[in-house]
Amino acid sequence: MINFEEELKKFHPSLEVEDAEEAIYNQDLTDMADLMVKIVKESKKPTVE
Repeated sequence: MINFEEELKKFHPSLEVEDAEEAIYNQDLTDMADLMVKIVKESKKPTVE
């Protein structure tokens, strides 16, 4: 049978996963809520003609 405790001791995360995680967290991602707030703010600004 598999000894899960022993297998967990051998586990080392993949470097690619760690690198991807860091890259994802360091990005400034704009979501739909951010876009809607920006659109509403811009629509309330007076236009200069």
